[in-house]
Order: sequence, then C-alpha cells, then structure tokens
Amino acid sequence: MKAKKGWLAATFFAGTLLLAGCGSSKASDQKQDATNHYNYVYVLDPDNFDYTASSKQNNSDVVSNFEDGLLERNPYGKLTGDLAKSWSVSKDGKTYTYHLRKGVKWVDSEGNQHGTVKAQDFVTGLKHAVAAKSEQLYVVQNSIKGLNAYVTGKSKDFSTVGVKALNDDTVQYKLNKPETYWNSKLTYGVMYPVNAQFLKQKGSDFGKVSADSILYNGPYVLANFTSKSVLKYKANPNYWDKSHVYLKTITLTYDDGSNPDGLYKSFEKGNYSFARVYPGSAGYKTVLKQNKNNIIWTSQDSSIFNFTFNLNRQSYNYTSKKTEQQKLDTRKAILNQNFRLAIQFAFNKADYNAQVNGKIGADKGLRNEITPPSFVSINGKDYGTQLQADVANTDFSDIKLADGQDGTYQPAKAKKYLAKALAELKSQGVSGPIHLDLPVDEKASLNLNQAKSFKKSVESTLGKQNVIIDLQLLSDDKFNAATFNATTGKTDDFDLSNASGWTPDYDDPSTYLEIYNPTSGAELFTLGLDPTAKADSSASNAAAIKAVGLDEYGKLLDKAEAINTDPAARYKAFAKAEAWLLNSGITIPVNSGGAGAIVSRVAPLSGPYAPSGIGDGRYKFLKVQKKPVTTAEAKKAKAEWLAKRKQIAQEAATN
Repeated sequence: MKAKKGWLAATFFAGTLLLAGCGSSKASDQKQDATNHYNYVYVLDPDNFDYTASSKQNNSDVVSNFEDGLLERNPYGKLTGDLAKSWSVSKDGKTYTYHLRKGVKWVDSEGNQHGTVKAQDFVTGLKHAVAAKSEQLYVVQNSIKGLNAYVTGKSKDFSTVGVKALNDDTVQYKLNKPETYWNSKLTYGVMYPVNAQFLKQKGSDFGKVSADSILYNGPYVLANFTSKSVLKYKANPNYWDKSHVYLKTITLTYDDGSNPDGLYKSFEKGNYSFARVYPGSAGYKTVLKQNKNNIIWTSQDSSIFNFTFNLNRQSYNYTSKKTEQQKLDTRKAILNQNFRLAIQFAFNKADYNAQVNGKIGADKGLRNEITPPSFVSINGKDYGTQLQADVANTDFSDIKLADGQDGTYQPAKAKKYLAKALAELKSQGVSGPIHLDLPVDEKASLNLNQAKSFKKSVESTLGKQNVIIDLQLLSDDKFNAATFNATTGKTDDFDLSNASGWTPDYDDPSTYLEIYNPTSGAELFTLGLDPTAKADSSASNAAAIKAVGLDEYGKLLDKAEAINTDPAARYKAFAKAEAWLLNSGITIPVNSGGAGAIVSRVAPLSGPYAPSGIGDGRYKFLKVQKKPVTTAEAKKAKAEWLAKRKQIAQEAATN
C-alpha cells in the first residue's frame, strides 16, 4: 500500500532504520566530513505538512522530525514521555490523563518563539484534524468518546468529544471502551498539538509544503525543500530535549531509482552517511571487494508490502485492453477467488525478491502474513502460531506462514486452482487469455526487474494462453497518480498493483486488519473500493464487496473488536479474521521492509525503534560515526539491543 503510518510507497531505499536512516538515491555534493551531519536520499516529495491530516509516509517521515506528541519511542521501542512528563489511567481503563512538560516552545522556521505548548493545543489539534478531514482519523475516531458522532455530524458541539484541557499543563482523554494499546496511538500525528492562534493566522495555508506553514516543537525545523531536489533539516535550538539530538543537519537528496548502484558510490566518496546495497545488481562485486567486512543485513521490520487486486476498476488510462469485453472478462476473473489464488500460488516471491537482494538474500524479508508473526503474543506464543492453526481448514492448509521463506509459491497448486477458475469463468461467458495491467515506474530499475520477475513466474506457470501480465511502463508521476497517490477506489488505474505497503499505527492486530473493513477501511481504495459508510459509495462498489465476501470479513472484525479486556481472546479473534483474508486472495503478502544489505556510518540501532506509529522516520537519537560500521560491531550492538529489549519486556510484565 502506500506510505501511511500506515501507508508506504513500495521503494527499495527505505525500511532500514534499525541500523541506519531513511532513504532513496542521487549523489549529494555535501560530503560526510563530520559526525554531526547526516546525508542520504529520499524518493518521493512530501505534498502536505499538516501533520494531523496526511497519512502518507512521504509526509509523516518529514513532519515527524518537526513535531513532538505526548509520547515517543526510544531506541529500544519503549514508549516514553515526550511532551507528557507523566500520565495516569483510570481503574476502568477509559480515562487517560497526561501532565505536560512546562515551557516547551513553539517556534517558526526562523527560530522565532510563538509561546509554549499548552494542553489546549491538543484539543485544537484534534478539532482541526476533523475540519481538515484527516486521513488519520480512523486511528482514534471510534476510540475517543463522542468523536465519531462529531465527525459524522450527529453532534455539532466539539465540547462533547472526550478531550479536555483540565488546565494549561493537563490534558485528558475519555475513551468509549478500554484499549490496552491506547498509548501507542499517541505517536501518530492526529494526536499532536496545534497552536490555535497560528492556525487562525494561516487559515487554509496551514500545512502547505513550505517552511512557514507550520510551527515547530520538535527536534528539527525545515531549512530547505526544493521539489525533486533536496530536503534539509536543521536542529531546533529551542528544543526541550536537545541533549538527545546529535545531528545538526539532515540533508536528503532526491533520487528516482534509476541508478541504485549510485548509492554505494556516493557513500564511498563520503557524500552519504549510509547506503543500501543490492546483491542482485551489477555493482555488488565492487561492494564486496571494497567493504566485505562492512556489509550488514538489517532485520525485518513491522511493515508489509503486497500485491493487491483492483476489485472494481473504473479508470483505464493505462491499459493494454482493446475491447470492453476484455475489461469485463478481467473484472469477472479478479472477482473469482480461485483465479486470485491461482495467481498467488504461481508467484515466485523468492525470485522476485532476488532482483533486489540477489540469490544470497532471496528469502530475506519474505512475509506470508498481513500481521507480522511476532507482532503480539497469545498466551506466550507468537500471533503467527495461532494464525497457522486457523488456516488449517482453508486453501492455505499446506502453506507455511513463517517469515523468511516463500510459503505460497506452489506451481502445481496454482494450475489446479486455475483449472477451477476457468471452468467457473467459462460458465459466465469469459474467454481467455485474461489480461492483467500492472503499472511500473519505468525509471525505477529494481522495481521494473521485480515486475518482470512476477510476469515471468505467473505466465510460465499458468500459461500465456490463460493469463497475460501487461506491464504498463509509466513515468514516476503517472505511476504514482495511478497507484500510490490515488485517493479513491475510482482513481486506481490498474488490475494488480505492487506499488505500496502498510505499517502499523498502533500495537494491536486491528491496525493491520481493519484497513480492509468494508464499512470504514482506510486502505479499501487500494482494492479499487471505497468504504460503504461513505454517502457516495456506488452500486458497483457494494456489488464487488459482496462478490468477494468482504461483508463476511467485516463481521469477523466486529467480533474481534467487541473483545476489549481480554487481549488473548481478542488476538485469537483477529487471527481468525486474518485467516479469512489470506484465503480470499484479494491481497498477496510479499515482503517486509528491512532485511536489506547496507553499508553505514550510522551507529548501529542508535535511532528510535518504532514498531508502530510515526517514529522510525525521526532522526532524534541517531548518531553518525567516522568509520563504517563493521559486521562485528553490528552483531554486538544487536545482541546488546535484544538484551535491553528483553529487560524492558520483563519489567513491563511485572509492573
């Protein structure tokens, strides 16, 4: 899906913050000659600085460096006080009270002060998020008492919403029901403060992509942004916690992905603090020769990148279909479960992944679930153990779901399901071959190679007489418009897309699974659909939802959401819903972020570790060292990090 904390652009420069920073690829002329500067790349321009509103990660990765919320993630993933110095929870688990740090400054990009952060700023922030029709509202809309009624217009009085400034230094939230994971939602922009006076002054210009459109209370302010050129941040001298801001400047240079080997070359020249390297590329031999003791494989993260089917395609600007009959035949095929599963079982994910990671890393990063297997635990066992048991009575009964292996590539099974699908489709008047349009950014060479790998494995397994993958080679702007930047199901212009991914908003399986809720799902549009709760949802949209059974999926989600005080039972219910989702075949899990090869001068695991929320794009806590990190240094740091994580978990269990 997209870049959302939740929404992620499917590029191959990001996802390595466990050992480094964020990323993409073009040479910067600013050398890495000091340990207080960080230089790398970015792949997609930000298009919105309203941190309460946008859910795309190309925006949140930027503005998360400018703003602080009530809580933040430290380098070990622990939620610690940020703007809140302390907090308490009522006995019934439905009232959270936060006591703010005093004297935290609001500043503009020039460093001029605009007062201090007050409790009322959090009230203003949430009210503004509703007015701005925030893409992030789904995170808290059904959590905070009275918020849904206000958002949907049933109430016109914001004072009925469960957020109150008890005094200048105390803000309180009242929830509809207990949420043991509530605090993990506070690292998301929709819960951030907004200065009311500045908001009124800026009006409709608030949050535009310019340095003066927002106020800053976080570790950095924007120093420069030039579209498709450079993003530069400088440390905020008024920041309340500047002792943990080790980098004075962050400089990110735009890269279109056309020269992935250029990353390493710029690193060697001293231009970059870090570089992703690609065992599947021609330049990797040079990397091995010059830095064989410094190549580090990062860990898998909590993101999921996938293929999604367009279940209700309405836009055909980029297609190889020549007749209306071909469009209709493809639509019917996509709505057929056996056809979707045939595509999945014919897809060689390891070969696809090898286009980036080479044969040595072909299995690294592969993921066969939507929710990572170890995201939560159920009675001492990973969530994935429960999910594996739940798929036993589905078409996935013989599929191994564990990370790091291609669980779904089974050519014989693919042919079996295709035969079933073709028989069913023939009775509906469908004749082959079925053409599936797959958009590809023509300049992003690694993405293109992966698309070609997908085409090869599917067509060779299922036969071109039955299925043809039509690669639609597009400019980056057209590619993003057809996929990543599409905001409704109607504007999705593909039959099948691998353009995006998802990262969790908070620490509960619902953050992965509610995105396809047919009533309110935040990512339904990546399936060519829109939530049925929207007044403008079409008849064809509702028909597609019914055809693939998403209404049944919605009922399973409702059952899980109704369990509030028993985490184990709740997680089991969500695992049952996910088993249904996997078996439907409407989305194909492929790989996570991370699990890539890098060379780096960034101190291992020094940045924030954020398994959910917006935090892994922040440069607070990050340190740069003079010499490249060796594999031995990385291994030692990882062992110490894991030990600290274990200690934190044990302490939390006893509190």
